[in-house]
Amino acid sequence: MAQNPGYHIERISESIVSTKFEDIDKVTLRLAKLRVLDVLGCTMLGATCSGGAELADLAKSWGGKEESTLFVFGGKVPAQTAAMVNSAVTRIVDYEAIGALVEGVDLPSHISSTTVITAIAMAESQNARGKDLLTGLLVGDDIAARILYASGVQDGKNFEWGWDGNGTVNAFGAAAIAGYMLKLSKKQMQNAFGIVLNQLSGTFQNLWDFSMAFALTSAFSARNGICSAELAKAGWDGPNDPLFSRYGYFFLFTDGCSDEEILTKDIGKKFYTEATFKPYPSCRSTHYAVDCAMKFVSEHDIDANSIEEVIIKLPPGLKNFFTAQPFALRENPQVDMANSITFGVANVLLRKEAKFEHYRKEFAGEAAIADITGKSTIVDLDPDELEQRHAQIKVKLKDGREYSSEVQSARGDYYNGSFTEEDVKEKFRYNVQYSKRISKDSGEKIIELVDNLDELDDISELTKLMV
Repeated sequence: MAQNPGYHIERISESIVSTKFEDIDKVTLRLAKLRVLDVLGCTMLGATCSGGAELADLAKSWGGKEESTLFVFGGKVPAQTAAMVNSAVTRIVDYEAIGALVEGVDLPSHISSTTVITAIAMAESQNARGKDLLTGLLVGDDIAARILYASGVQDGKNFEWGWDGNGTVNAFGAAAIAGYMLKLSKKQMQNAFGIVLNQLSGTFQNLWDFSMAFALTSAFSARNGICSAELAKAGWDGPNDPLFSRYGYFFLFTDGCSDEEILTKDIGKKFYTEATFKPYPSCRSTHYAVDCAMKFVSEHDIDANSIEEVIIKLPPGLKNFFTAQPFALRENPQVDMANSITFGVANVLLRKEAKFEHYRKEFAGEAAIADITGKSTIVDLDPDELEQRHAQIKVKLKDGREYSSEVQSARGDYYNGSFTEEDVKEKFRYNVQYSKRISKDSGEKIIELVDNLDELDDISELTKLMV
């Protein structure tokens, strides 16, 4: 328990309501714009998947005040409903920006599918400017990332408890965004956090069972964060210290706070955000292997039919992760493929590339994929190997020949240059072209508007293009 109960949440709340656009550095601002673009592209892809249209129809049937736009499907609903639907549709493809970078540590996170969507929904409902959207987004990203780091997720503690951070820390981030947009007072912001504590949830069992419900944890966080801020503005209060109280977040959802200092260190001056863009439409835990397979096919020209065995060597721990389970087709083939290391490798060995179109149900049952995945084995890299490589693929052919390739890191990090601004834009253009949900011209206009989001006075210019 914190030595000074209430200090951290009061300091956090004070920082949120007092943050100004001018407090944000240019690099962080540029990265925020790119994440907005990346998320919007993933929303369009998600609209092509099962569940999206049905969820949008359900939301329309609920009715309510017409505040924010349902992307792709059209129509306006209450902001919290729009945020929930748009977040779920975005997250279902598992392709959006990830990886909160805090104190140089790349945390396993999926914050952007909640925070970007929440910021847009709230900005539209409040007729806010692009500057306000970006500022609200970044205070939400920052709070979620700080709490995640303090939860010890970098040490695996969060996973041991079974809670999905998308349904816990993301909700704090969404509440911060909504509170900023609604211009809450410091005390109201503190109450919003107390109220949202009552709505934290989300189990990793969704992922182990390859259930579509995994996408709902981010979505519920978006909805619950907005709802909590609205309740606080209406006069409802909540627990005084939702972080460190006897039955607060760190007691209920973690093994205890691992770093109190990070919760307020340089707050309002430094904004922690996600900084990894996925080059492949699958769980990040598959990317080392997929990247290695991409290198393999560039170095070795082999016929997939000649493969006798595939050995995939990865860092210790991944072998016991849900993505290392034997590839199988269940009720949701796209989810099965996106969360399978062996499928990701087999797909590249067969098709020499990894695009979203390959992660569709029409490709799932191919005999060639089943043949390669059935011959694939995942093993741990030895500890002394980790300095030289983070993934290795060895392929044994039927004629006795063997070939291998290895990689040291997975592509996608914005700060190390492995995924550039132009890469983000080309990914967005591909998503527009493949999804066929908006025109090419509308896609280019979205890129232009997001590039200059801080100069945009009417957010509806952007949201109209998403239908």
